[in-house]
Amino acid sequence: MADPVLRIEGLTKNFGGLRVTDDVTLDVRPGELHAVIGPNGAGKTTLINQISGLLSPDAGRIMFGGEDVTALPINKRAECGLARSFQITSILPGFSVLENAARAEQAQQGCSYSFFGGAADEEALNMPAYAALMQAGLAERAAVPAGELSHGEKRALELAIALAMEPKLLLLDEPMAGTGREEGERIVAALRSLKGRFPMVLVEHDMHAVFALADRISVLVEGRIIATGTPDAVRSDAAVRAAYLGDAA
Repeated sequence: MADPVLRIEGLTKNFGGLRVTDDVTLDVRPGELHAVIGPNGAGKTTLINQISGLLSPDAGRIMFGGEDVTALPINKRAECGLARSFQITSILPGFSVLENAARAEQAQQGCSYSFFGGAADEEALNMPAYAALMQAGLAERAAVPAGELSHGEKRALELAIALAMEPKLLLLDEPMAGTGREEGERIVAALRSLKGRFPMVLVEHDMHAVFALADRISVLVEGRIIATGTPDAVRSDAAVRAAYLGDAA
């Protein structure tokens, strides 16, 4: 079996007297979509924040691509190939859809630029940015100001921006949050098309999407992983059903 792309060992994070991440160990294999699920307040976003570098753990180790990145800041992890979409959209509404993706490509290439310059006017940035939009299902909206997109389209644009960074691992924090059924199905289709091409960590409350997409699932409850396994194994786990899934399984 190939070495994992990401391995987390004994990760622990406290906020005052509250332990939010409690000795978490998990790994993500090449090409795998590994979902992390759990009830509200389980610590899922805190865990993603530590993987991306937005938060520093109090204990434990984060290995990415065989290297210890635990002490690296968020920008250095991004340079290593960790790309993240956020629970709340973080696009530039006054720029076109293509310009948003092109700026991510520009940053990935390490180019210097005027913030208000036309990144999407440069062919070297335009082509890979447009390819990222195609993968996210937004090619037909390339010229539209990002602020005019629907909520679901903005979520898809966040995915395109992450793809434009040419990631070695995608961290997806509730990409379907607030989307309607049709928009959610579009994002599921986009993620399904990416499976096997990029390893992904998916945090998501939509259990239909999780069980349709995931290769493995880790269940986080009160900061601890209580089960990890295939969707079928997790669905039938009595402890998981009692703590979280219930009738949703």
